[in-house]
Amino acid sequence: MNGLAIMENVRRYRTIASLYRQTAAFRPLHSGSLLAQAREWEHRAVAELEAYYEAFCQAASGNTPTHSATRAVN
Repeated sequence: MNGLAIMENVRRYRTIASLYRQTAAFRPLHSGSLLAQAREWEHRAVAELEAYYEAFCQAASGNTPTHSATRAVN
């Protein structure tokens, strides 16, 4: 996957997380689970970036990527 696609995924994941946080503000009885969902989407965004940059750094140094850099984040 190229860098633009990665960044688009990260933008989408963070948008989804933001929507969960906004919904939690208006639904206090469900805020615990909604905020947990927001944290999960933020984690996906960070994992996507980490995998991309780890693979980029490995490629730049001439080494082969590690297992964590090649995993798919869904």
